[in-house]
Amino acid sequence: MMPLCNQAGRRLLPVAGARQWLPLLSPPLSRGCHSGAPRGAPAKATKKRGYDITRNPHLNKGMAFTLEERLQLGIHGLLPPCFLGQDVQVLRVMKSYETKSSDLDKYIILMTLQDRNEKLFYRVLTSDIERFMPIVYTPTVGLACQQYGLAFRRPRGLFITIHDKGHIATMLNSWPEEDIKAIVVTDGERILGLGDLGGYGMGIPVGKLALYTACGGVHPQQCLPVLLDVGTDNEALLNDPLYIGLKHKRVRGKQYDELIDEFMQAVTNKYGMNCLIQFEDFANANAFRLLNKYRNRYCTFNDDIQGTASVAVAGIFAALRITKNKLSDHKFVFQGAGEAAMGIAQLIVMAMAKEGISRADAISKIWMVDSKGLIVKGRSHLNHEKEMFAQDHPEMRTLEEVVQRVKPTAIIGVAAIAGAFTEKILKDMAAFNDRPIVFALSNPTSKAECTAEQCYHLTEGRGIFASGSPFPKVTLASGQTFFPGQGNNAYVFPGVALGVIACGVRHISDDIFLTTAESIAEEVTEEHLAEGRLYPPLSTIREVSFKIAVKIVDYAYKNNLASWYPEPEDKEAFVRALIYSTNYESFAIDNYRWPQAAMHIQDV
Repeated sequence: MMPLCNQAGRRLLPVAGARQWLPLLSPPLSRGCHSGAPRGAPAKATKKRGYDITRNPHLNKGMAFTLEERLQLGIHGLLPPCFLGQDVQVLRVMKSYETKSSDLDKYIILMTLQDRNEKLFYRVLTSDIERFMPIVYTPTVGLACQQYGLAFRRPRGLFITIHDKGHIATMLNSWPEEDIKAIVVTDGERILGLGDLGGYGMGIPVGKLALYTACGGVHPQQCLPVLLDVGTDNEALLNDPLYIGLKHKRVRGKQYDELIDEFMQAVTNKYGMNCLIQFEDFANANAFRLLNKYRNRYCTFNDDIQGTASVAVAGIFAALRITKNKLSDHKFVFQGAGEAAMGIAQLIVMAMAKEGISRADAISKIWMVDSKGLIVKGRSHLNHEKEMFAQDHPEMRTLEEVVQRVKPTAIIGVAAIAGAFTEKILKDMAAFNDRPIVFALSNPTSKAECTAEQCYHLTEGRGIFASGSPFPKVTLASGQTFFPGQGNNAYVFPGVALGVIACGVRHISDDIFLTTAESIAEEVTEEHLAEGRLYPPLSTIREVSFKIAVKIVDYAYKNNLASWYPEPEDKEAFVRALIYSTNYESFAIDNYRWPQAAMHIQDV
């Protein structure tokens, strides 16, 4: 039976055993019969045959293999006698997905699909990225990491331990892919707002790189998730007989540094100096130190510091269109003074300097509160980053007191302290400002400084709100409805990765993250702002990432940061040609005949 169309032009598919028609999740692409390969496309060459094909997620198409492909590949009989298009396969996945009530079960369904059929996995993700992103990444990925030992099905990355020191180059040879362009690496010490999860932290690089592909179009076979297991200080894990990581306290100091040094060297020796290495969820003590150590030696960035900074500043740029003033007219108070806070503050200083004010004046507009209170000059045991933002002011112990005295125009929460933005603070912000900026950026949702509903209600709808994890829409008694902006780093790192890989950037400067912030803010329309959105809808994130990548490529060539020459004339076409396609490829070999006379078999 052919699909029907409804009045909106969406294709409808009949469901066996049910009196209903389900809408296909996206318009049909130009595909050949059954397999989903574009007509006339060259066949994908592979030397694998038989069972190996159906067990390889890069090659497996499930029941989308045509009869011709099944016969040629030696898999006829290994699959049911049924031929499905990719749209129908998506619907089958969705019916299974919708039977699951818990987000963790939904996560496992999707990760199992990724292990089985890679192109279908990314087709499902990109069919409704707004729906699936909270499952494959924050907030569900935090729960998945906590349960990683139980959810573990098959290897999806490389586990390198402190005991492998001296042999990392050999371990990299275990990974089956040779053309690696991007690595996300963690040591599992500071997973989201959940703390030290040790070997369970592998869920983060896996989820992050899934978004490299789903949001940015980076080829999944060019991505490598890595966990550096140096032990854990989490007593609950050390005492758990089912824990799958090293069962000893974290190794620190010289041995730790030597492991990281060897890892960086081994990666670049094998994959080249242009291989992007993203540091993720390292503890504060190591994150800044390692970033400063490697940023000018390798192609690397820290998403917790620079990615968070870029997406936060993008939200601030959008908010300026509501407040109708300049960035340098604002005064910021941070709850938290860790990686994210310092990254955001430093990028704000850069952006203010771009407006023409001095660095000292810019720093004077940034106030930071940590666990000991306001960071002030003369306080003992301040690290270099905190010292930079220490204010010449008497000590204040609480955030409420700081907000009351400083009277900021914006408060930014990045300390993972749930409820830190109290009713008094939100009401004070509304009293001091016509349009107060309130960014509750901590992840996961349970760690947010306030909810969207609290912000909008307590500021009487005047608050300009953004969060790190998603919140549902809020409708006030007046009937006004707001769609809270989610300052998700996924707006940043996929586009940055695509742009950096495209032109072979060797070192990633903070200017690239400021350029990215400006690009994201440009995609926010007046209609979005009127709805309370400070970011473009997640449904447009692939196009946002593409535009970021094009801007980075343009910036890299203008500033002599690119490695690949000659410079492409049409940079949009250049970047678009690199983007991964979820369309199936044909495996049917080129089958043709010579003239009969030429094929005549000679006889004696």
